[in-house]
Amino acid sequence: MNLVLLGYAKLSRPANLPTAVADIMAGASISGFTLLIISDTFLNGPVYLNLILLMFSSTFLYAGGVVLNDVFDFKIDQIERPERPIPKGDVSLKGASLYGTGLLMSGIFISFFVNYLSGIIALILAAGIILYDTFSKKYNFLGPLNMGLCRALNLILGMSVFGEISHWMYAVIPLIYIFAITLISRGEVFGQNKKHIIWAGLLYAMVVFIVLMITPDIQRRWISLFPFLGLFIFLIYSSLIRAYRINSPENIKRAVVSGVLSIIVLDASLAVAFDSWQFGLVVLLLLPLSYILAKIFAVT
Repeated sequence: MNLVLLGYAKLSRPANLPTAVADIMAGASISGFTLLIISDTFLNGPVYLNLILLMFSSTFLYAGGVVLNDVFDFKIDQIERPERPIPKGDVSLKGASLYGTGLLMSGIFISFFVNYLSGIIALILAAGIILYDTFSKKYNFLGPLNMGLCRALNLILGMSVFGEISHWMYAVIPLIYIFAITLISRGEVFGQNKKHIIWAGLLYAMVVFIVLMITPDIQRRWISLFPFLGLFIFLIYSSLIRAYRINSPENIKRAVVSGVLSIIVLDASLAVAFDSWQFGLVVLLLLPLSYILAKIFAVT
């Protein structure tokens, strides 16, 4: 592959993009989307197309956000991460700026084809992304909170597939979860962040507890939910414990990568909680894709 094209691909973090799609699927499931799959209303209506459009919108918004993050981090990356495409010289700063802006604008544009509400949510999400890239990430509390809000808005974007939002308060789940991951990432370059890892572990437990609390008819669904939620717990805590025991940048990075990719498993758990294990399995199929891409492209 051409070095320039490869550089642009690296900037957009391909391994992370399936996690954005998983958010949309989980949000749609919470809104009752899959209940219509077997009905004539679904087959004859635009809802399926709306879901696909929201998937593309979310993907472009996420990709635009990470590209612009590298643009604004250019000077820092020259020192801390010179292997990244912009400081390495594979992609020009101007080219990356135009690329990231184009992706972000495309995500907003596509969302308005779904419905007006989706477009407004995408606009707010884009504003949150820019706020993080330019300002809030510099602060220990505001940065993780801002990042969590962006992921929460992405879940809500999936909920807007019908042009209305139900159960918007469930977006607290990705908010808390991403807050925890962002806390861990604070030690990715230099290590020595055991205090943040402890806090992240507690926040992870809170996320699992909330999922169990909001699951409708948990007594009937727990058998289906347990394998998904169990896999999620194993993936996030195994790497977190390793990072705590040996608090090196390498182990911290692995914990962050595991946390990011495990968003798919969390979303699959939500899909099971609100619909069926079959739909959860469809969401979970995004996980091997992310892992394959993570072997080629950096996640963080």
